[in-house]
Amino acid sequence: MDLDTCNKISARQLEEMLDFLLKERWSSPDDRLPAVMVWGPPGAGKSAIVKSVAQKNDCCFIDLRLAQMEAIDIKGLPVPEKDGVHWKISAVYPRDPESRGILFLDELSACDRTIQTAAYELILDRKLGDDYRLPGNWLIVAAGNRIEDNASAVAMSSALANRFLHVELDYDPKNWINWALKSGIHGSVTGLMRYKPDLLADTNENTQNLERGFPTPRSWERVSVLFDRLPADAPQELLRSMICGLVGNSAGLEAISFYNLYQEMQNVLQMMLDPDAEVKIPSDLAKRYALASALSRMVWNTGAGSEELRLAGFFRISLEMPGDFAAMTMLDAMESGKQTGQDCMKLITHPAYKEWIKKHGKALRGRTA
Repeated sequence: MDLDTCNKISARQLEEMLDFLLKERWSSPDDRLPAVMVWGPPGAGKSAIVKSVAQKNDCCFIDLRLAQMEAIDIKGLPVPEKDGVHWKISAVYPRDPESRGILFLDELSACDRTIQTAAYELILDRKLGDDYRLPGNWLIVAAGNRIEDNASAVAMSSALANRFLHVELDYDPKNWINWALKSGIHGSVTGLMRYKPDLLADTNENTQNLERGFPTPRSWERVSVLFDRLPADAPQELLRSMICGLVGNSAGLEAISFYNLYQEMQNVLQMMLDPDAEVKIPSDLAKRYALASALSRMVWNTGAGSEELRLAGFFRISLEMPGDFAAMTMLDAMESGKQTGQDCMKLITHPAYKEWIKKHGKALRGRTA
């Protein structure tokens, strides 16, 4: 294994790790269980993943943006009393000893050393002076950008670094696409990432104006929201202004071009619903990706035609696809179906599946190996 990548993990692996550590704290609180430091570039989805773990486990989530705080906000306000100085700790920290949750210290690497130092005791000893102790069922997770990300980042002292279990979020396009399919990201965005995965993220100041829009997983999610909400006949000028404003000019124009191709593929629905329609698989690579993305979603479009026609049309079209595209379409259809609450087994049990697997089974096994 490459030593430079041994602590890099996918979003799914990060979720599994946090879920494990959280439940370990619940089963037997032990201060030797480590706090977690998640490294990654801007927009990689660090905070969203941590929050989603809390939501899935139905527990509390407290998000502290440390770069916006002063040391006194963390350690509290010193108040002289008869028996000495006591610290008035912020009300944001949990008090209920039976409560459960994740205390998220975001933007830790963007803080100056005084803020980082103020957080030492909370991260290592789970307490602040003699006046506050974090309840045992709370997991501490921090996150921050790396210095090489050209974001606001301060080198972390070895004293603080040694208090964490460190992981680096790897936003591999394949992993992100798997997440996107489960999260309802617009088909033209996932299709584009299949076609040109290098567009997923670019924080290089030599290729991007980092004071304006630039491509990251977070900004592509926002592109998806706009594509979902914009009318199909939205003016191209409006598309350019909004999409380029999110991901920059180069990536934005690629996204709009692919979105237009995806919209053209809406006629695949008529092809699906008409058993006598001629099946035409485009030779252009971008159009093939657009077709695959559209087909994997339209098979579950309950507002168009009968399920019987949609399933039959799905197999009629995908049987004509090249093997790798057919396998990708099948896997994406399964994920899209799960995301929308469909019975995906209807694909596996369909009469045409035997013919499909006979023709494309090798390509499917290659993608699932």
